[in-house]
Amino acid sequence: TSPFTFRKLAGCTLFITGASRGIGKAIALKAAKDGANIVIAAKTAEAHPTLPGTIYTAAEEIEAAGGKALPCIVNVREEQQIINAVEKAVKTFGGIDILVNNASAISLTGTLETATKKVNLMMDVNVRGTYLTSKACLPHLRNSKNPHILNLSPPMNLNPMWFKNHCAYTISKYGMSMCVLGMAEEFRGEVAVNALWPKTAIHTAAMDMLGGAGIEKQCRKTDILADAAYCILTKPKTFTGNFIIDEVLLREEGVKDFDVYAIAPGHPLMPDFFLDVEIDKEKKLSGSQWEGADGAKVKTESAAAEPSGPVAETFRVIRGVVTEEYVRSTQGVFQFDLSGDGGGTWYIDLKTKGGSAGFGKPPVAADVVMSMSSADFVKMFTGKLKPTLAFMSGKLRIKGNMALAIKLEKMLSQLNSKL
Repeated sequence: TSPFTFRKLAGCTLFITGASRGIGKAIALKAAKDGANIVIAAKTAEAHPTLPGTIYTAAEEIEAAGGKALPCIVNVREEQQIINAVEKAVKTFGGIDILVNNASAISLTGTLETATKKVNLMMDVNVRGTYLTSKACLPHLRNSKNPHILNLSPPMNLNPMWFKNHCAYTISKYGMSMCVLGMAEEFRGEVAVNALWPKTAIHTAAMDMLGGAGIEKQCRKTDILADAAYCILTKPKTFTGNFIIDEVLLREEGVKDFDVYAIAPGHPLMPDFFLDVEIDKEKKLSGSQWEGADGAKVKTESAAAEPSGPVAETFRVIRGVVTEEYVRSTQGVFQFDLSGDGGGTWYIDLKTKGGSAGFGKPPVAADVVMSMSSADFVKMFTGKLKPTLAFMSGKLRIKGNMALAIKLEKMLSQLNSKL
């Protein structure tokens, strides 16, 4: 049998937003191996100082993999750029068979800490960009034999936990999911519309920026989403209106070895956002690994005497290693509201000359307030629990300046050897 029999996407045209790097590019390369045409609709035309790849380097990789590439400069905030790229795609390849709405913006900040321009960015890219790109592609998708729209967005989980720490981001990602809900029904029988979301964190440039050094060990490769997307996009158009989790689908498709997708096989994986049901399952399966706060109320009263125990011992060590260099490079005051044994309010002042750390309220107003169990606090400061993992799994709540919270994580990686 000719191997070309199995090239299900051969000759198909995929319009992928944000395809110059990360998940979008991984999906593009998977389709390119079948001999698909890929429209790279992304805004990076010139090399970025910190982010890898441009639409032109992605095009080279796609062609090397066996596909045809059409790089188009598209900022999905600009409707005319979307329309121009769609017209160019149709003129070049004769139509559009698949749209992947992958472009996305993220800011994990609370309501008062999210600048209006960040709110606008997330709403414009995630919701409006997805909607307008779908609108521009739909007339052409209707002419395809097996048309699909695939949004990289989560199942809509209305647990308040997923709103309280980053309300604007959650609204914007759920906006993409609502496009799936509405358009799947509106175009039922004509165009399949589905959503795909990872069960665990995926290693991308964005994750490096959010999580800092070492975060990749808790992530899977983009390949898992590329394989899941390929499964969806090769199904008939009657497969529509689904909110798919990558691992769940691949298990149904017969995949048994998920270590191949891990950056560090055997290392604990960080669950992705919006999947607290999955986290609860993990709790039952792996016991203490996912133990959360013990439910005790946070004690915020000050006391003259510092409590004893692991938390107090951790702060004693922190006091010993705080230097002027840490103060100068961090310029932030951190308050910790801890529940459980040795809990209460604690602080690290890395703003005032000399720096300080101890029990009670900080001497000046805190820039960042972190709430968690005392047990998880000790794990975090001894390198056994990554702050990003704690935050994403709901163990750590953060109010205030997220950039400073990320700075603290970088400092922690330097302190771990001493704690």
